[in-house]
Amino acid sequence: MAVQSHFLSSAQRTAFTLVCGGLAVAAVAHFWWKAQKNPKYHDPSKNDDIEKLVGPYKLSRDTLYRVMDLLEEELDRGLGKESHGGATVKMFPTYVRSLPNGTEKGDILALDLGGTNFRVLLIRLNGPKIDMRNKIFLIPHSLMAGTGEKLFDHIAECLANFMHHEGLSGNGKKFPLGFTFSFPCAQLGLASATLVAWTKGFSCEGVVGQDVVQLLQKAIDKRGDIRVEIVALVNDTVGTMMSCALKDHDTRIGLILGTGTNACYMEQLSRVGTWNGDRDDPKQVIINTEWGAFGDSGCIDFLRTPHDKEVDESSINKGKQLYEKMISGMYMGEIVRLVLLDLIDKEILFASLADKHEYIQPMFTKGNFYTKFVSEIETDSGVTFRHTKQVLAEMGIQNASMDDCATVQYVCKSVSKRAAQLASAGLTVLLNRIDRPRVVIGVDGSLYRFHPRFKSVMEKTIADLVKPSIKVRRRLAVRAC
Repeated sequence: MAVQSHFLSSAQRTAFTLVCGGLAVAAVAHFWWKAQKNPKYHDPSKNDDIEKLVGPYKLSRDTLYRVMDLLEEELDRGLGKESHGGATVKMFPTYVRSLPNGTEKGDILALDLGGTNFRVLLIRLNGPKIDMRNKIFLIPHSLMAGTGEKLFDHIAECLANFMHHEGLSGNGKKFPLGFTFSFPCAQLGLASATLVAWTKGFSCEGVVGQDVVQLLQKAIDKRGDIRVEIVALVNDTVGTMMSCALKDHDTRIGLILGTGTNACYMEQLSRVGTWNGDRDDPKQVIINTEWGAFGDSGCIDFLRTPHDKEVDESSINKGKQLYEKMISGMYMGEIVRLVLLDLIDKEILFASLADKHEYIQPMFTKGNFYTKFVSEIETDSGVTFRHTKQVLAEMGIQNASMDDCATVQYVCKSVSKRAAQLASAGLTVLLNRIDRPRVVIGVDGSLYRFHPRFKSVMEKTIADLVKPSIKVRRRLAVRAC
């Protein structure tokens, strides 16, 4: 029956409007619920052919405990005086034995080299107050694969440009510099370290086995236009840990989850068989684990999928950094691409496209499925797959079906979840070794910062694996990779 509003009072009209509006909202909610309950795509996890390829990326609690036991053995081997030489996880003492307490003062330069770009920073410390100025410089690919001399000359030139711009040159003052060098090094002292191996796409000749502090100092000194003394070398995990310790004195672990992955932690000197320094207080030292090499001995081959092995075979450091290759952002997108290729080959994925050439070219190009795509795809929470479609369109794949989008997202989630679980298993080993009732983990890296689910998966996994007596907090580092 039609209702004529002029027969209703103002209050009645308001009530009627609210009821109608409520019914409309209820109808929308009902259809949304039905869409969620009965989506217009098939659940890829219930497809046996898909599960044959994706199933190996699902790790049980027992599997994670096995990984933890194996890593514990490797850590002890790296710390042992007799076993260190043959260890794959090197556990290098950093000669950093205490954490900042917030009373530090003065100006210091910092240089952060860990990937295809690096940062130069001027840090002014005034107790708990920190003022920081920085500039990012690129490293051309030609220098990443050239000579070490050219690489360090380029770094010294960029450092000089920064100092000139900040008015730090020409006044006769010598500035101390902390050098963050995020590659595996055997540390010989606080300001002395030899490069063990290049990672992250670098292969500069004439650097492995050399003292990288001396190489950079030589490049700086021969310029003659700046006065700088390198007073300390740390890697990015130690830098992350130290920066977080300024804010929270319970920080005992530094973790990097970005292009690569690594961790450091505070260890008791009594456990460090390779220690050759004094044993005065504090009887502790930060250990740079270099855990990316975990598995290089073959101990985690039971975890590696055919896609992991293909990624390794096509890398410039074949057989090296196997744990890192299963976790880090440099390789995650490529693992996903290889799984998707197998699904295409079995005509499970994109089978409905009229023109198969729409996807062959972009998906068959190595490195064409970026790890940032994985993060973007996993931000989809509804049934429209808006971000997934955008990513596929960016790759040139048009008109993907809802089933295609669901399958692509499922693969991304499975590969990234495995990465987060493996990183969590490693962290739990360190937490159990430290065995303090409260531990803060300083974390940095693009994978941790920008992936939408990495944090939550890690939190759940660590809570499931760690000793019940240990309370864990994660703090995002103030520095950015």
